[in-house]
Amino acid sequence: MARYFPYGARLTPLIAALVLAAGCVPQVTPPPPPAPALSPAPAPPAPAPAPTPLAADWQDWPRTPGTWRYARDAAGTMASFGVGGAAVATARCDRAARAMTLTRIGGVRAPLTVRTSATTRTLPAAAVVNGAAATLPASDRLLDAMVFSRGRFTLEQSGSAPLVLPPWAELARVIEDCRG
Repeated sequence: MARYFPYGARLTPLIAALVLAAGCVPQVTPPPPPAPALSPAPAPPAPAPAPTPLAADWQDWPRTPGTWRYARDAAGTMASFGVGGAAVATARCDRAARAMTLTRIGGVRAPLTVRTSATTRTLPAAAVVNGAAATLPASDRLLDAMVFSRGRFTLEQSGSAPLVLPPWAELARVIEDCRG
């Protein structure tokens, strides 16, 4: 060993002293984290944006988001339009009375205007538990106009934004079910 480390015997006590001295150095611990600051009061909610004015031509109005869904029960069939389980409009067939009831969910007791590419008609609407409803005979040609309207039709009531709905097959199926 002396051949490779000629000063090995003299350095061993020095290295041992350095190792022992390093063990005596106090460990530095990081300071504790600062106490969390109190969160500021939440900002008041932003005001709702002003409603966008509608285009002069109703066929340029934005379509109401959602889809039609078809359902059948003991009383007849129904098509509901909305997002998820929240419907904004329904068309229900009462097979026994051979009548269609159009309901605007959240609507008020005011006339309901139906606008299609072929016709526009204002219907008397009655207040119902979840909105306003208008009933038509299953043979009424307004129902055909809704189904064959070019890309959209509307359900309108004063004081509410118009519902711009697509004339999809679910609606046509309920009308045909009602006609028997």
